[in-house]
Amino acid sequence: MPQIDFKQLMDSARTSAVHLEMRDEYGVGDEAEDFVHWRATGERDTDPGSAYWTPWVELISRARARGVRVRRVRVVSEPVTEYIRYEHAGTDVNLLAGEEVRWLPRSLAATLLLPGADLWVFDGRTVLFNHFTGNGEWAAPDMELCTDPEVVEGCVRAFERVWERALPHDEYKIR
Repeated sequence: MPQIDFKQLMDSARTSAVHLEMRDEYGVGDEAEDFVHWRATGERDTDPGSAYWTPWVELISRARARGVRVRRVRVVSEPVTEYIRYEHAGTDVNLLAGEEVRWLPRSLAATLLLPGADLWVFDGRTVLFNHFTGNGEWAAPDMELCTDPEVVEGCVRAFERVWERALPHDEYKIR
């Protein structure tokens, strides 16, 4: 199976990139050190120029400079998990980079038909499914590309319905 290059997908987006996150816990390695620090101190790295954030800020900034609208929505259980508190604490950097971020309490998503995995949709044509283990680590394979028009349309529709119900980051209060 060919290696999927997320950066290449984002760099090739021309109009839109949307991200649907539905897990309450993630355990991905590139966040581990920052998460441990936040748990110990309550301080999150929110420096867009830090080694942690710079690659993401540059990637999203390039997309925004091309006119790509980048949106992220997080479906969360309430009260939120410690990990979601950590994500919320760093979201200002996502916004600074040019993302639009919203939050949807899971109780408000009950009537929505949602995909079985987190995903990205690029330009309404390509879906990148993200696969995780039960404890939130990357599964193998960790990503799966899909260009089947029916699947893509279903994912676009699901994202837009979640987006409509979700609260903008500045309005969502952690519970």
